[in-house]
Amino acid sequence: MKDHSRSPQLILYLIPIFGTLPAVWTLCRKNGTPQQRAVSRLSVMLALSWFLAYSLLGAGGSLTPSTIWSLRLLYLDGLITSGYFISCLVLLIRIWQGKSPKLPGISPLLSNH
Repeated sequence: MKDHSRSPQLILYLIPIFGTLPAVWTLCRKNGTPQQRAVSRLSVMLALSWFLAYSLLGAGGSLTPSTIWSLRLLYLDGLITSGYFISCLVLLIRIWQGKSPKLPGISPLLSNH
């Protein structure tokens, strides 16, 4: 199924961190194609999840009195950040190839049924 275009707008939405602003704008205006709204929801959900985890692990890492726990939390923080950027990169590549921009386990939660 190749009905997914290489829309520059879809690619813009999935740029890590910065693409969240146009995605939120699309969702707030409540217009755009269903595919644009779906990718916008996915982008916002990924960014908010990453930011929440990043903030909590960063705060926990800096407030933990134990050096070993601080290091572990900050290491996990780095893994989550890398995962966010890699997820966005995979989705960008899928859009560029004309495939569906979906993540297993996450995209079904965001569908509008």
